[in-house]
Amino acid sequence: MDIKARGTRLTIEGEEPSVLTAHRVLKEMSGLVADGLALRLEDVKLALRAFEADPEASMKDLFPEGILVSTKKRRIAPKTENQKVYVEAIKAHDIVFGIGPAGTGKTYLAMAMAVAALMKKEVHRIILTRPAVEAGERLGFLPGDLYEKVHPYLRPLYDALYDMMDVEKSAKLVERGTIEVAPLAFMRGRTLNDSFIILDEAQNTTVEQMKMFLTRMGLGSKCVITGDITQVDLPPDRASGLIEVIKILGSVKGVEFVRFTDKDVVRHRLVQEIIVAYQRYEDKHGQP
Repeated sequence: MDIKARGTRLTIEGEEPSVLTAHRVLKEMSGLVADGLALRLEDVKLALRAFEADPEASMKDLFPEGILVSTKKRRIAPKTENQKVYVEAIKAHDIVFGIGPAGTGKTYLAMAMAVAALMKKEVHRIILTRPAVEAGERLGFLPGDLYEKVHPYLRPLYDALYDMMDVEKSAKLVERGTIEVAPLAFMRGRTLNDSFIILDEAQNTTVEQMKMFLTRMGLGSKCVITGDITQVDLPPDRASGLIEVIKILGSVKGVEFVRFTDKDVVRHRLVQEIIVAYQRYEDKHGQP
């Protein structure tokens, strides 16, 4: 099948079943874009793979109503079954853990839910935090003042935020304290009321840090904790707070755990294959 574009006109050539399916996909996609859904190249590839597997699939199933995240009414939609479960869990529960490999949308969807809640005035502020422990580095050994030391660790949270909100608007919200991006250590001793709180890279929290974080939650707040238990960067003698909390809170009512797999990866196609290859290698040879 071949699709050619000239101006605003598309020509589809190929065998009749493929042409009819492609026509339906493109027509439904144009309707979703008109409704405000921002589609990316990877979204199109995801849709094509789904339609190849099931010609009767619907774009509405792949890209449901979505999450309203900006004043421009841009919608960010869950794209896999586990992502849908995750979004519904965040709506229904005050504490949700999203556990799984990189690229599955754990943090991105949580950010979308947080921004949507702020825009709808369901919360008064957003707090984004992560532990400043990665790849064996420690803050004391890094150059610069405190901001320069912690900023590289928080950059991914800023990137996700700027992807959903206008940079100037989000900068003003950060300046006013309506959106706070800070290392996990800054949460100690606080009570966080009327807030949407996201703890990212939670596999790098210690057991004590995880307990400290979870007990910061105040009235009217919601917590989402994300992490990948196969990517722990703590020293060998320190247990991961994320791994331990699964055992401790697994049966607590009101706390929900959502697990993602390589099938939920929505980044570049190779990311999914890389994750599977590493899992296969580690199953055979053990952890590197």
